[in-house]
Amino acid sequence: MIELAVFDMAGTTIEEHGAVYEALRHAVESTGVTVDPADLQTWMGTDKREAIAALVRIGGGTPDTDLVERQYGVFRSYLKQRYEDVPPQPIAHADKALEQLRARGIKVALTTGFSDDVALPLLASLGWSTGEGGNLDAVVTSDEVRRGRPAPYMIHRAMEKCGVADVRKVLVAGDTVVDLEAGTNAGAGVVVGVLTGQLTREQLELHPHTYVLDGVADVPGIFEVTG
Repeated sequence: MIELAVFDMAGTTIEEHGAVYEALRHAVESTGVTVDPADLQTWMGTDKREAIAALVRIGGGTPDTDLVERQYGVFRSYLKQRYEDVPPQPIAHADKALEQLRARGIKVALTTGFSDDVALPLLASLGWSTGEGGNLDAVVTSDEVRRGRPAPYMIHRAMEKCGVADVRKVLVAGDTVVDLEAGTNAGAGVVVGVLTGQLTREQLELHPHTYVLDGVADVPGIFEVTG
């Protein structure tokens, strides 16, 4: 029996129209290096400072601490503007899916490669919260762990926050390869890839998973099949 469902944010539960992808590319390429789309996709879903450092290095640059911090500021500013221009919204039926899971007694947590200063205003803009009457049981940002995905630490932190001790009773879902890897590395009982991001079914199915679904709206249906 699953006790906790852990979902990624952008591209999984939140439709942000590719803004993160564009902001990350802009932050890296404004240093003068070129980003290969395949490399960019590899680092989607990870801690954004780690992603900037890795992509600058891959492009032939030298990502010292000052440069990474400066370009993270560029990333934040670009993303903020994009979100103002095209406001994020819940992925189709994602809010209903979260509600259905909680109605079954399954706790719901969101994890993200964003830091607090990006993630929390984004959730607030949607009216999503962990407060009284909110629709979430926990939110874990990159600020709370030593390493982001594909390390399992955000999932384990979500378990701590939700009082869940057995990782086999955890479902993890996301739209990137590192989401699947983090779920697998955590030992999650169910690892789900969703097709609402940039990757195809065939691309996700190359990596360890339990299911690949069209979107998080289909996650509650897993329990109807399995009981």
